[in-house]
Amino acid sequence: MEIFLLIGAAVVIICVVTNKLTNKIGVPVLLGFIALGMLFGSDGIFKIKFENYEFAETICKTALIFIMFYGGFGTRWSEAKKVAAKSIWLSTLGVVVTAALTAVFCYFVLGIPVWESFLIGSVISSTDAASVFSILRSKKLGLKENTASLLEMESGSNDPCAYMLTLVAISMINGTATAGSLIYLVFAQFAYGIAIGVVIALGAKYVLEKFTFATEGFDAAFVLAIAVLAFALPEAVNGNGYLSTYIVGIILGNSDIKNKKSMVHFFDGVTGLMQMLIFFLLGLLSFPSSLPKVFLPALAISVFLMLIARPATIFAVLTPFKCSTRQKLLVSWSGLRGAASIVFAIMAIVSVDVLENDIFHMIFCIVLISILIQGTLIPFMSRKLKMIDDNSNVLKTFNDYVEELDVQFIKLTVNGAHPWKNKKIRELSIPWDLLFVLVIRGDERIIPNGNTKIKDGDIVVVSAPEYQCNGAAMFVEEKIHHGNKWIGRKISDYSESSSKLVILIKRGSEVIIPRGPTDIAEDDVLVLHAQK
Repeated sequence: MEIFLLIGAAVVIICVVTNKLTNKIGVPVLLGFIALGMLFGSDGIFKIKFENYEFAETICKTALIFIMFYGGFGTRWSEAKKVAAKSIWLSTLGVVVTAALTAVFCYFVLGIPVWESFLIGSVISSTDAASVFSILRSKKLGLKENTASLLEMESGSNDPCAYMLTLVAISMINGTATAGSLIYLVFAQFAYGIAIGVVIALGAKYVLEKFTFATEGFDAAFVLAIAVLAFALPEAVNGNGYLSTYIVGIILGNSDIKNKKSMVHFFDGVTGLMQMLIFFLLGLLSFPSSLPKVFLPALAISVFLMLIARPATIFAVLTPFKCSTRQKLLVSWSGLRGAASIVFAIMAIVSVDVLENDIFHMIFCIVLISILIQGTLIPFMSRKLKMIDDNSNVLKTFNDYVEELDVQFIKLTVNGAHPWKNKKIRELSIPWDLLFVLVIRGDERIIPNGNTKIKDGDIVVVSAPEYQCNGAAMFVEEKIHHGNKWIGRKISDYSESSSKLVILIKRGSEVIIPRGPTDIAEDDVLVLHAQK
């Protein structure tokens, strides 16, 4: 067991460390995960024999839960709703058309049996959300015509339909499908998936808004469990767990819940780890010696997808929305195949007794080609099509985006002989660029105006323009240890004998804004402002 833990830790560390490098040179980091898996696999240097597809299916399906959840949780609805109609059509009708066109090509051109052709088309009919998110984030690609939101929502929501098509294809190959069972399958997948997802999301939202967790971080653990429940419950009644998970993600991600930004970052990290796991397993399961046998048909399918099936689908679906040709071309090129295709391919191998073709290695090659060529060239194609918008920020489409404001808020307590006490705000002599934002009076919150009178004990919050020091100053800490000559002396004495200004005193758990008469005590930590 120890050797597997050691290998696992080493793989994750290598992938994380190389992530920044691969982003800089423009190659998606997912290629590195695949290469590492192949390096450790049966045909690699370390010769780890791993052919347990059932175990791989369990791991990969679980990993895809979090990828799907984050696809919704990280999407900002205020931006996505502008393209929601287009995205929904692309993630449903677009997936069906892509699967059908690919199946026709596989059957008539490559001579693959009809239902295996449909299985291949179904498995690779969806695009990869995490890959698209990663490229848009790392390259900070602000795109015109809300294209970034369109790509994010389409790739985040089209896996459920591909999953359903894969189930249909498997049942047809196994000979268990009837007209009635297929109709019920489609109905159950959508009806139960949507209904259960909405109910779970609303229940979880109520708990997160009303309940205070005893320990920090338990809210993230709760949402983690909700994501798993959102998948497992509909799956138990033949519903679409991935559709339910995505719906729960998008509802919770766009609700006013506590610590949402930190949870987005948490699930971003979890999703990255799941991506590593899936692509490493793909490399580990693969036999590079088997790739030459399937390379030519896989290359043919990849080229057909990139140049015919995907563009034909995008133009057919988006033309009624009067999208520009440049946008349709960029969306066509950005249809990356990835994690979901791998999961569905493994699922097919486990569920089907006999397949005439090596579906797994074929999908392996298709995903590899898609990430290598399409993923690497998305920034280039965006520039060539003149779709980059330098005035937009792609991060605005994600839920962890916060608009940067050059303003700071300051809290002041009015008591004792404070000169503001018992005076109206309009009577105070204050700088023009200082604004009274809030007055806290006991349990009362007052939005102030000029006639608001400041009373003894009020806590006043004011705003002022933020100072950007740009490296002209630095802040250092000085601990006052036992025997220090400044113990018992005043801040004014310290300031006169030093070129540093004491801006803060940390005394245990207390934070003190110092004044001239403030005494310095043993174990104080002085925060000093010094000139560089």
